[in-house]
Amino acid sequence: MSMTPSTARPKRARGSSTEGERGSGPARRAASIRTPTVTAEQRHAMIAETAYRRAEQRGFTGGDPLADWLQSEREVDALLSRAAN
Repeated sequence: MSMTPSTARPKRARGSSTEGERGSGPARRAASIRTPTVTAEQRHAMIAETAYRRAEQRGFTGGDPLADWLQSEREVDALLSRAAN
């Protein structure tokens, strides 16, 4: 092993690890990139806003608020599911 002049520590090949660095390779880095978790309150707010926009697009006339909510819930859940994968 060669020594680096600035730190006087031995150089190691990439991907090698020692006892104290177990799991610090690419797999650990990939695991550390996580999709943000959405709370129940945030999900509810997303559904409410989507349902509101749906009603707004038709001028708040006609339609069924429950149907708007259920359709919005499906859309938000699909979006969150895609973001998690």
